[in-house]
Amino acid sequence: MTSHEILSLAREVMYVESDAIKNVADSLNEAFCDACKLILGSNGKLVTIGIGKSGHIARKISATLSSTGTSSFFINAADASHGDLGMISPTDIILAMSYSGETEELISLLPSLKKMELKLISITGNSNSSIAKASDTHILVDIEKEACPLNLAPTASTTASLAVGDALAATLIECRNFSTEDFAKSHPNGSLGKRLLLKVADIMHTGEKIPTVKPEQMLSEGLIEISQKNLGMVAIIDENKEVLGIFTDGDLRRTLDSKIDIHKTHMSDVMSTKYKTVEKDMLAIASMKLLKHHKITHLLVTNENKILQGALNIHDLLQAGIVRSV
Repeated sequence: MTSHEILSLAREVMYVESDAIKNVADSLNEAFCDACKLILGSNGKLVTIGIGKSGHIARKISATLSSTGTSSFFINAADASHGDLGMISPTDIILAMSYSGETEELISLLPSLKKMELKLISITGNSNSSIAKASDTHILVDIEKEACPLNLAPTASTTASLAVGDALAATLIECRNFSTEDFAKSHPNGSLGKRLLLKVADIMHTGEKIPTVKPEQMLSEGLIEISQKNLGMVAIIDENKEVLGIFTDGDLRRTLDSKIDIHKTHMSDVMSTKYKTVEKDMLAIASMKLLKHHKITHLLVTNENKILQGALNIHDLLQAGIVRSV
C-alpha cells in the first residue's frame, strides 16, 4: 500500500467510528436517564461486567467512574461464575456490556443476579437480546458497521460503547457536583493533584537544612553555609529567627565583581532586603507562579511575624513535578 492509501484507510476508520458515536448520541433516550438515576440512588458500588473486547471497555469505564466520584469495580464474566460474584453486595448495581447481547458467560449469570435482587443496567447493540430484556434499564449502542475493513473486529462498536460510558461518567460528575478538588484527591500523583493538593510545607527545607547566618557574621561564613546547605542562598536572621534579608548566588557574583574582601565584609553589608516570602500553607503551584512572575529562583517561608520556617528553590518544585504543571 502507498502512503496515501494507508492514510486514507486510517482516516476512514476514524470517520466510521466518529459517525458511530454521533449516531448513538442521537439515539440516546430516557433509558440513559434511568441508568443515571439508578446509579445515583444506589448506596453501593457500580459493578461492570463483560468479557473479551467488551470486557476491556467495561474495565475502562469502571476505572473512569471510580476516579470521578462513582465507586466502581470490574468483574470478568468468565470469573464471575467461579467465585467472583461473592465480591458483589446486595446494594450494588450491575452494568453488563455485550454488543450482541447474547454472550453466554453473561447470560449464565442472569439467574444468580436475579436471586440477589440486583438492579441491572446493560449496554448492547440489540434491544431484543436476552441481556437487554433481562435488564432494568437498557442502553442501545447500535452501529451500521465496524471500522474494521472486514467488518468483523469490534472497533466502532467498542468505541461507541466506551463513549456511552464516558457520557455516564461525565453526567454523574455534574449530578454529584464532583469538583476539581475531589478529582485531585483521587489523583494525588497526577499533575492536577499536585496543583491542587501539594503545599509549600510538603516540599520546603526545614530545621538544620535551612541555610542561615546572623547579620554580624562575615561573608565568608555565609558562603560556607550556602555551600553546605546547597540551596544557592542563605537567609540572614536575628536572634529570634526573624528574616532580615537574603543572599543568593546572584548576589555573590555581583559582590565578587565589586572586589569585596569576603573575610572583612559583614552579611548585613551585602544582603538583599528585597526578598520574597511565602507561608507554608500556600499551594506549591502558587509559589511556582510567584517565582516565575518575579523571575527569581528562591523563596523563604515565614509566618505572619516574618519568623523563618523554611526555604525552597525552583529545583525543589521541579523534583516535586510542579514545574511541569505550570
